[in-house]
Amino acid sequence: MAPRFFTIFLAMLALISLVGVGFFACSDDDDDDDSDGDDDTDDDEVWRPAPGASWQLQFSGSIDESLDVDMYDIDLFDTDTNTIQNLHDDGRIVICYFSAGSYEEWREDADEFPDEAMGNDLEDWDGERWLDLRNAQVRDIMMDRMDLAVEKGCDGVDPDNVDGYANDNGLGLSSEDQLDYNLFIASEAHERGLSVGLKNDVAQLHDLVDSFDWALNEECFTYDECDTYSHFIDKGKAVFHVEYVDDWAEVQDLADEVCGAATELSTIIKEWELTANRFACDE
Repeated sequence: MAPRFFTIFLAMLALISLVGVGFFACSDDDDDDDSDGDDDTDDDEVWRPAPGASWQLQFSGSIDESLDVDMYDIDLFDTDTNTIQNLHDDGRIVICYFSAGSYEEWREDADEFPDEAMGNDLEDWDGERWLDLRNAQVRDIMMDRMDLAVEKGCDGVDPDNVDGYANDNGLGLSSEDQLDYNLFIASEAHERGLSVGLKNDVAQLHDLVDSFDWALNEECFTYDECDTYSHFIDKGKAVFHVEYVDDWAEVQDLADEVCGAATELSTIIKEWELTANRFACDE
């Protein structure tokens, strides 16, 4: 009888071994599935709006807190924490603007930028110069700015001037330099739990869509670039779009042209001074 029981025992060991191999193989497959995502940030950590989200853009004057919109885009430095808290109390998302690619002489941290990182003046924008995105100190300052956004309670950031390579920057910036820097900005924002939008930089939309949570475009209708934002729309990510008028009396004429031309974008019309005045195509 002993040989028979020994044979049964060996068969049971073999069965257990096969089951074990199958279990671990399934576990490996599950691990592989978890690593396929494009973004390493948990969906619950940052605001990722869908197309059609409403918004206000105001950088000058007392912030009009009365608008029933999903998101306010306001200046990081000039907006106090009480205003941000008031907007939160009303259920608004607060995005804080700062220039990530230019030096602005009036900012409180302006003296921290090294001379060697300064490029050409920005055309039509007094007191601004392009920055060398490769400079470590420039990157440190931008990280400090994002820390300030967290400290003030901002839900996300709107980093401007992230297309210096496509302008007369005087620094020899390449498209690869810009791409590396923009990915750095997105990564550092997400590291802090901040939502981050891609401002303009139309030529690199395809390369950056997976790293940014939404896009913000200025004047894609004027420059016939709105169709390019299908990269974001197809990913279910909002595109906030603004066109400008020199005089508020011109707003209806521009609205007749713009509204309906790119219905998947969240289009508003503003004055260049970015006061509280706002015309929204979907309202």
